[in-house]
Amino acid sequence: MDLDRTACYRILLARDARHDGRFFTCVKTTGIYCRPICPARPPKLENCIFLPTAAAAQEAGFRPCLRCRPECAPDLAAWRGTSASVSRALALIEAGALDQGNVDDLAARLGIGERHLRRLFRHHLGATPVTIAQTRRVLLAKQLIHDTDLPMTEVALASGFGSIRRFNETFHALYARPPGELRRRRAACPPEYGITLLLPYRPPYDWPAMLAFLAARAIRGVEQVSENTYRRAIAMDSATGEIEVRHTPERNALSATVRFPRLDALPSIIARIRRLFDLAADPGEIAAVLGRDTVLTPLVAARPGLRVPGAWDGFEIAVRAILGQQISVPHATRLAGNLVAACGALLAATTGLTHAFPTPEQVTPSALATLGMPRARISALAELAAAVRADANLFQPRASLAQAVTDLTRLSGIGEWTAHYIAMRAMGETDAFLAGDAAVQRALARHGTCPTPHTVLARADNWRPWRAYAVLHLWMSDATPVRIRNDAIAA
Repeated sequence: MDLDRTACYRILLARDARHDGRFFTCVKTTGIYCRPICPARPPKLENCIFLPTAAAAQEAGFRPCLRCRPECAPDLAAWRGTSASVSRALALIEAGALDQGNVDDLAARLGIGERHLRRLFRHHLGATPVTIAQTRRVLLAKQLIHDTDLPMTEVALASGFGSIRRFNETFHALYARPPGELRRRRAACPPEYGITLLLPYRPPYDWPAMLAFLAARAIRGVEQVSENTYRRAIAMDSATGEIEVRHTPERNALSATVRFPRLDALPSIIARIRRLFDLAADPGEIAAVLGRDTVLTPLVAARPGLRVPGAWDGFEIAVRAILGQQISVPHATRLAGNLVAACGALLAATTGLTHAFPTPEQVTPSALATLGMPRARISALAELAAAVRADANLFQPRASLAQAVTDLTRLSGIGEWTAHYIAMRAMGETDAFLAGDAAVQRALARHGTCPTPHTVLARADNWRPWRAYAVLHLWMSDATPVRIRNDAIAA
């Protein structure tokens, strides 16, 4: 990825927050890399190297600045939308693909060669996949040191280090000091209240729209949505807990509090929260593409920070989609609540969250039979649960959107609409598109567009690779309650 040195230096001098996260400045005289908004005195141009990612800076031998804290920069880069393979690979790395596997396994899951994947990472990110994973681990550890009161052994565990020795060696190599010396203050919140971290985004962020979407679909006992807060019960590897997410617009970040008994699960939990709230989106890049369409121009202008709500869990989204076929969102949400009450694990805490969403192992035909649903729908849900038990990576990114849709539509009860919906929300596919969606067609019809799947697809070709965001804009402009009329399961 080529960066214009002169332009980057002007941005650095201006401390332009609009470019925070787009590149990092490495200073040859100090060995430090900084964000464009760093408050330190700007270095001379001849002493600067501009690199696209923190991983590239660390791979080049530079250490993170203690003043501007690169771990707090928005997690995005200018290449987003130009390399789907890199985007999918990063999503898999965030989910822990390199914690147990290697780059060969990662490339195989994406359907490309290991050497080609390394070339793509070099070109777009300036670093290897392994360096990207290691840098994420280091920056998470640094954030935990600064923002929490966790002991260093627990920081090492929570940030994904395999041993305290490796943790200490890494920080000595980067900072020439033990990690404990980086802690400047003690956190005010005792550990029993959870770990609270700021998760940055690139503004603007349409938080009311995100909360409204989640509130309309909140499952009784699993989720709670209030004026500025989203809470939900979570379950991972037989352990249960909860997350609480608030908006802190003055920091251009979401404040996430995690209460979970296993610290080693924290990187995965953070990755899921980031996916759920679509924190990697670049509203400017998306608006530049969608805003060229006469129908979408006023919609994008009205909601410039609209995000695509993701998913805590792919299986949960797939179950919700099947439950909601041919019925309204409120009715589907009530059905999901009944399913949770019948199959979900009870929580010990009494915080208003009573159940975790059921796992594939808990969704059995006998439990489903008590819900009074059509036999075909029960069969579809049972087949879905069996498929996830057989393939835990069923809802992880594939080599392409087309491959994801093909794999999903092999399952009973999942057609084109449902497959794209799952890809959009669970797999982070920014180009997923619901051409036959009734609300999409209604919204386009109001602007004189012939609302057929063929004409909608033809028009939407100009919206690539952000068609999923176009769907959200059209949904938000449609006042009629959404009913899923596609992929119908016969009673």
